[in-house]
Amino acid sequence: MERGGGALVSSNLRAAAHHASPLLSHRPLLPPRPADPVRRRRRSLSAELRRLLPLFRSHCCLKEKNDLTMQKGFRISNFKVFTSYGSQASLSSEEVNKEKLLIDCGDDQECVLGGIVALGKFDALHIGHRQLAIHASKAGTPFLLSFIGMAEVLGWESRPPIVAKCDRKRVLSSWAPYCGNVAPLEYQVEFSKVRYLTPRQFVERLSKELRISGVVAGENYRFGYKASGDASELVRLCKEYGLSAFIVSPVMDKANRSYNGATTSINSSDKGQVSSTRVRHALAMGDIDYVTELLGRKHRLMLSLNEGCLSMEKRILAPRSCMLNQPPGDGMYENCDFLVNNELVGSCRVAINAENIDIELNDPSFWQENATKDGDIIGIEFG
Repeated sequence: MERGGGALVSSNLRAAAHHASPLLSHRPLLPPRPADPVRRRRRSLSAELRRLLPLFRSHCCLKEKNDLTMQKGFRISNFKVFTSYGSQASLSSEEVNKEKLLIDCGDDQECVLGGIVALGKFDALHIGHRQLAIHASKAGTPFLLSFIGMAEVLGWESRPPIVAKCDRKRVLSSWAPYCGNVAPLEYQVEFSKVRYLTPRQFVERLSKELRISGVVAGENYRFGYKASGDASELVRLCKEYGLSAFIVSPVMDKANRSYNGATTSINSSDKGQVSSTRVRHALAMGDIDYVTELLGRKHRLMLSLNEGCLSMEKRILAPRSCMLNQPPGDGMYENCDFLVNNELVGSCRVAINAENIDIELNDPSFWQENATKDGDIIGIEFG
């Protein structure tokens, strides 16, 4: 049993014993059956298991790192921890799956059971997002809970993602050394399913359906219908529902680049923190060094080869329609890495314009031994 968990379980056992119904003192109306020690023992064990099962459900799936959530008011480095414990309702599988919150857990709604969930949009998976995952890993099994379909629901302009969907798992795996050698997992929620939830309803669903141990969010996190809830309300509601709430200070952009006198502050919520908006802006300007600083890694452009792509000796000419995520701005980029299906092939130079991506390999021997084909996924790492 985990350190710190024994006291909590024994405390609950004592509480359960205290509230147990007393034995009836009057004599039975019918003569008692002859004592059957085997049947009596089975009945006793069955009753005991039924009584203890909710307790073990609450604690057996927590990792040893969850010791941190066993302490009220625990503080780690620069983030605040608010912890409160109470009884959590246990829903049947039928109730949980009736209006499923997660969309990529198969039939198992309990895939994040006992974990610590980082909340956010996680478009760029930049160093600020990584910081949320790091703090989540200090208190339990780290997960990212992201929302999809926001642009369609809110009528935003469609734009390519910063990280291609097929590349997100690789990026999260690269965070493992920062997160206690555990790669955070990401689960998605359709935004349309939670759009009209009040802040209370949203936290209630996290607690009762996912049965997580706690949440991690940034100081500027907003949630609930029309973003009516803020970080302080998240803390208050988590206390009420028996969850830990970790509120993390934002990672600030130390470079704070400017272009032609225009700073990268683009919206009113920008206070100089690292953000997906800054990453998009730096990409559009073709500032690869700045992009690398914000992401904490090289930016990887992913392309899916199709019939419209031309393969020549040393070169691939691909239309922009092949791109699976946002490229850097138009221009020539030297010293890039060229990958095919996540396997490093060699170095290359890349020219990007309004119509095509022109890739030229520095080593022509690749084409003598390998040949790209329709359906291959090409990766280009810049910087």
